[in-house]
Amino acid sequence: MRTWSVAAPGPVEGGALRFVDRPVPVPGDGELLVRVRACGVCRTDLHVTEGDLPVHRRGVTPGHEVVGVVAGLGAGASGFALGDRVGVAWLRWTDGTCGHCLRGAENLCPGSRYTGWDADGGYAEYTTVPAAFAHPLPGDLADVALAPLLCAGIIGYRALRRAALPPGGRLGLYGFGGSAHLCAQVALAEGARVHVRTRGAAARRLALELGAASAGETHEPLPEPLDSAVLFAPAGELVPVALRALDRGGVLAVAGIHLTDIPALRYERELFYERELRSVTANTRADAREFLALAARYGVRATTHTYPLSRADQALRDLKAGRFDGAAVLVNDVT
Repeated sequence: MRTWSVAAPGPVEGGALRFVDRPVPVPGDGELLVRVRACGVCRTDLHVTEGDLPVHRRGVTPGHEVVGVVAGLGAGASGFALGDRVGVAWLRWTDGTCGHCLRGAENLCPGSRYTGWDADGGYAEYTTVPAAFAHPLPGDLADVALAPLLCAGIIGYRALRRAALPPGGRLGLYGFGGSAHLCAQVALAEGARVHVRTRGAAARRLALELGAASAGETHEPLPEPLDSAVLFAPAGELVPVALRALDRGGVLAVAGIHLTDIPALRYERELFYERELRSVTANTRADAREFLALAARYGVRATTHTYPLSRADQALRDLKAGRFDGAAVLVNDVT
């Protein structure tokens, strides 16, 4: 099969990602072999490719927003049949026995493993996934529309819940890419007033089209204090900006897996009056089920830009440069 491999982590413009030939993987015990039909392009893939995240698997194939069909079953794999459409997301495995797993916080499992980081992902013709961590997919959405929901949507949903937005509350979103534009749709459907601050003009237009109350440049003042905010941009310098925008008792959730350094915070200006700063770490399978159900109920739709699988490196370069709004999706043009 043809697959992309992180040959040596570094700038995506410098050829860190290589298109290579490899054998089709063999599913292990309890695993599914999945023929990839579409795979979303996530900023985490860029972090893996460029070395912002430590190397967990040399030559790894990125991609963890996979829509495909079951092409093979390992010994003991259950819950799916050959030909079933299936989703493969970021969270690939947890031990199920640690204290975090036992209290329902499997996203904090110290032994957790991730698609496209610890194991080869969906920038390929085929990938594998433990059946227990695969997701059945609704039949009424196309592959390309579904792919971004499997990470951008799920992590945006968890970030929204971590931000503790009250009913009818005022929400700020900093950065407005694949995850934020899905998060915004859930918040708007639940009655929130949403304010977007982002550097991209196309992203600001999309925010207003989706129903945001305002959309401005990153440092542009907000028209009202916020009850909650989510930082999607991997820019630590925006943390104090977002904290200052919160009303008393407001919560800021940081959604990214990678963030540049946060400047020193001034307690009186940015944290006093019980403002809170929270991080977001991956997601649970329960988060995925809840979000996919809400997405169907609210009609959440990703704004997508398709690239052939053979041009995954260009998709990552365009993501890095902010050349598109919404989300990019790779479509298998090899098989």
